[in-house]
Amino acid sequence: MALAKLDGCELPASADFHVHLRDSAMMETVVPTIRRGGVNTVYVMPNLVPPVTTVKQATDYRDRLQALEPRVTFLMSLYLHPSVTPDTIREAKKAGVTGVKSYPAGVTTNSDSGVVDYAAFYPVFSAMQDEDMILNLHGEVPDVDVHRAEQSFLPVLVELHERFPRLRIVLEHCTSAAAIDTVASLGPSVVATITAHHLSIVVDDWNGKDGGGGDPFCFCKPVAKTPADRDALLRAAASGNPKFFLGTDSAPHPAQAKKGDKPAAGVFTQPYATQLVLDAFEMACETGALKEGDITREVLEGFLSKFGRAFYRAPDARNERIVLKRGDERIVDVVRKDGSDVEVVPFRRGRSTWTLTWT
Repeated sequence: MALAKLDGCELPASADFHVHLRDSAMMETVVPTIRRGGVNTVYVMPNLVPPVTTVKQATDYRDRLQALEPRVTFLMSLYLHPSVTPDTIREAKKAGVTGVKSYPAGVTTNSDSGVVDYAAFYPVFSAMQDEDMILNLHGEVPDVDVHRAEQSFLPVLVELHERFPRLRIVLEHCTSAAAIDTVASLGPSVVATITAHHLSIVVDDWNGKDGGGGDPFCFCKPVAKTPADRDALLRAAASGNPKFFLGTDSAPHPAQAKKGDKPAAGVFTQPYATQLVLDAFEMACETGALKEGDITREVLEGFLSKFGRAFYRAPDARNERIVLKRGDERIVDVVRKDGSDVEVVPFRRGRSTWTLTWT
């Protein structure tokens, strides 16, 4: 059986550098699931309604999250918006805000206030470079076929890096071989996150064969693409290259919002973040996309924790560790909070996965 050698493997706690934790009842439902996925450090997305555009909003949000789960470190971000100025960046740095997230206008959930013209933000990017803050890019172009939206964005990434070579940039949730190749070709200040679900799904999973209708719980932005693209992501995640590390883009929506003709974009993976990466690697070894020898303890440690922590300068102050074991754990059909009517359906619901415990 693939990856049998990793049964009982002990690793540092995972760090997830792209999470959506929402607010109010949804926040109270999903935040308690973070550690279930072996994660004790998260980078929190700011696309609430209204978006997190001020330092006070970010710090107040952090306080709400910390009150729910004090055993998790929450790294906070601002939403790139015309109200964000160089002075905002300097204030954010002093307050411990980690970065700024850019959403192209209208491409995904709660992105209506997003960017239309990147040049308008050059003074902000310059201040971020001076303050050593991180720019997180949702790498898609609006009003382009979803299969090409990421690739069409890559020249923007290249230009931003050329203009601001010291600015730390993360191309979020890569989905294509072209994105992997572009990030690999740029300097050390440019890296990329890869999600757990994009390591296993392809276009047929969300769109169905020949467009015949797929699983809406596999639909996200950017969309999963071809098997060749998926395999490029797997190779990058298993390469030991510190430019590539975990950012799940776990994005919870009420179960009802994922149904119908226009399901909400987002895949919920938070309760099984680490386990789903192991599942994807295991399936890749079984199909021949990867060799079993490609997946070592060192590869897992790098992708799940070490590389992202180094880039974000976010060491694990708790020095916690997790153990992964083969078992008969089954991914639940739905996640809900007692006393709440909020229900969220996790990725790969009903399927078996690795068992994870904390040491």
